[in-house]
Amino acid sequence: MNQNTKTAGLIIIGNEILSGRTQDTNTKTIALRLGEIGVQLTEVRVIPDIIETIIENVKYFSSNFDYVFTTGGIGPTHDDKTAEAVAKAFGTDLYQHPDALSVLIDHYGGAEHMNDGRIKMTYVPHGSTLIDNPVSRAPGFKIDNVHVMAGVPKIMEGMLLNVIPTLDGGDIIKSKQLIINKPESEVASILQSLEDEFDGLDVGSYPRYKDGKPEVTIILRGVDEDILGEAFEKLEALI
Repeated sequence: MNQNTKTAGLIIIGNEILSGRTQDTNTKTIALRLGEIGVQLTEVRVIPDIIETIIENVKYFSSNFDYVFTTGGIGPTHDDKTAEAVAKAFGTDLYQHPDALSVLIDHYGGAEHMNDGRIKMTYVPHGSTLIDNPVSRAPGFKIDNVHVMAGVPKIMEGMLLNVIPTLDGGDIIKSKQLIINKPESEVASILQSLEDEFDGLDVGSYPRYKDGKPEVTIILRGVDEDILGEAFEKLEALI
């Protein structure tokens, strides 16, 4: 949308999301938080807990977006494969991070309470830095431009709040919306003409039926408030 707007990609990792057993709510949280600092969430993919698939997507996203976020697959069980896959994507190995070990020993009340699953969560790729987890303490990690976080929404959000201050944002994207009681097809040409006329303007239309009648929510988005205001006035006049 604008060269000063940073971009981000999100990889949601988990068979439970793909099966429908668990509903993703992290996308909305991440998109809103990033938008507040001028980082636009540009692409989201949901992929299974398969190491080769994770590697392929991490490499692609890391090369194509300013920031990359992953959620899921860093827990204590056998199907949590994200850390291993991310390490391989960057050509490195996992190692036990001493700070992660210390945090979890303290959290669980002593080394004698560190079972295999808890120990697994202390391993991160060489070259990464930890992302603090204020909720359940097992940390996420960052390597290059990839931020690896938990899938549980409350834990993910706690991690994200620690990540946000470390990011360089861009131009803040602003929006205006108009709701009309018409079929989308009747305003399609108007919306196209607005997007063509105003540089940097993004026009979205979202139809639905309310009480059996068509309704369209039109949202104008852009970084320039003057352009946004002028385009909105013209939209109201045309419709």
